[in-house]
Amino acid sequence: MNPKQTRRWHEFPDRTGLEQSALRFILESAEQAIAERGTFKLALAGGHTPFGIYQALCNAETDWSAWQVYFGDERCLPAENPRRNSRMARAAWLDHVPIPPAQIHTIPAELGPEEAARRYARELAEVGEFDLVLLGLGEDGHTVSLFPGGAWEQATSWPVAIPVFAAPKPPSQRVSLSPARLSQARRVLFLVGGDGKQQALTAWRNGAPIPASRICPPAGVDVFLHLCGHLATPSGKP
Repeated sequence: MNPKQTRRWHEFPDRTGLEQSALRFILESAEQAIAERGTFKLALAGGHTPFGIYQALCNAETDWSAWQVYFGDERCLPAENPRRNSRMARAAWLDHVPIPPAQIHTIPAELGPEEAARRYARELAEVGEFDLVLLGLGEDGHTVSLFPGGAWEQATSWPVAIPVFAAPKPPSQRVSLSPARLSQARRVLFLVGGDGKQQALTAWRNGAPIPASRICPPAGVDVFLHLCGHLATPSGKP
């Protein structure tokens, strides 16, 4: 259940450098995917760190008609609640670009964890690999809504989507894609900002089985970070 994760660390002196590099990474991934397969399948991260990147995407030059947007997790709140990841992404970016509405695949978390997980799993059944998955890192090492100590950690196999009932951060009920589904990706990019992440990053580097370490796509993951300390190893090394 926990294959070895290959990591490439990229440290930036400030948030601006991280956001500009992440924007290029996303758009290069989109260009390559559209050229090779005619579509770009992107799974989004929630939280505060990607907000500026999403805003910058409003001005990007790309074939928006080829984008298919998915979500890595969602909070079980009403659909228009501003704390929803989908609502944040819409306000910052998705409502301002011409991606066809049918190609923005929100998690119906307002239906509750179990029903939303079932429905999103069905929606993803024919999707295949994501071209790019964006992820964040919490101070406790969580990513999406995969928190340390959750029942998912003890599972012998993971479903596509996991209903979460006891998240340590409110709201307690959520839906998260599983490590197995998030690992079905050509590229995975972690976006890590803020001084409160040092302990989680140190544990990650030292091989602790934090939730972020469970995302193991064949090509490995890239970690873009900016912190006061210098925690990254040279690019390309685990």
